[in-house]
Amino acid sequence: MKAIITVVGGDKMGIIAKVSAYLAKHSINIDDITQTVLSGNFVMMMIVDFSAADLAIDQVRTELTEEGHSLGVEVNVMNEKVFSEMHRI
Repeated sequence: MKAIITVVGGDKMGIIAKVSAYLAKHSINIDDITQTVLSGNFVMMMIVDFSAADLAIDQVRTELTEEGHSLGVEVNVMNEKVFSEMHRI
């Protein structure tokens, strides 16, 4: 299963490192990533692969939300199919 992870908030050092280290720890592969800083706001979007993950998406969502709070950013994790349906024209 693939998922979309978005991270938005004030820019600070270590955001990408913390999120990617968490994903690697749980065998969640990053297939694609883009990030930018817009007027001091950090914005990142990732497509990740859960096929070898040792956690369910719901637990990852909960834990990354908590990690995001500690970093001062908002983290969202959504199944790619749900994301695609929500953004289909």
